[in-house]
Amino acid sequence: MKDFWENRYGKKEWAYGREPNRYFKDQLSTLPEGSILLPADGEGRNSVYAASCGWEVTAFDLSEAGRNKAIKLAAEKGVSIKYLTGNLADLDFPEASFDAMALIFAHFPSQFKTDFHKKLIKYLKYGGTLIFEAFSLEHLKYSAANPAAGGPKDPEMLYTTGEIEKLFPNIEILELIQMETTLDEGLYHQGLSSVVRFTGRKAV
Repeated sequence: MKDFWENRYGKKEWAYGREPNRYFKDQLSTLPEGSILLPADGEGRNSVYAASCGWEVTAFDLSEAGRNKAIKLAAEKGVSIKYLTGNLADLDFPEASFDAMALIFAHFPSQFKTDFHKKLIKYLKYGGTLIFEAFSLEHLKYSAANPAAGGPKDPEMLYTTGEIEKLFPNIEILELIQMETTLDEGLYHQGLSSVVRFTGRKAV
């Protein structure tokens, strides 16, 4: 898995573009500035955007190549981010460290999916906000019709709204929807897609 992402992010082109994810941008605009954690943030488009909005940003990914691009992008934008690399299983922060967390197309192998989400949500403060967008299970037919739409081919790495409720039982749902949207994000998210969008607040 690490080799895959090093190869993808190691190319000159930006895999998912330099602009923030639209859903993340829209939801972030509704929140007061604070500290935010962005796991699986790749080339840093979302973390750099958050920093440009005044957030204290900690990003994380497997890929050193992704981190290098993120640091470069942050420098271009004149902002600072903290970007860690390594295995998510080894990530360690004190509980309730962040005011917000964003999981944007963070698709994990099925054997780690439940444990990773359980681990990550511990780092969110009580009353903190989770912003989530990922491909839905229905997306398989979209990516089959248009490979440029991207996304995992393993159905167990995709999401349903029902699964989201099970993965985040202590998160109050503010919005949870599966919908069709047209993505325009770099090389690998292009065209009609099916996504799950979720914004929630950690119960006090």
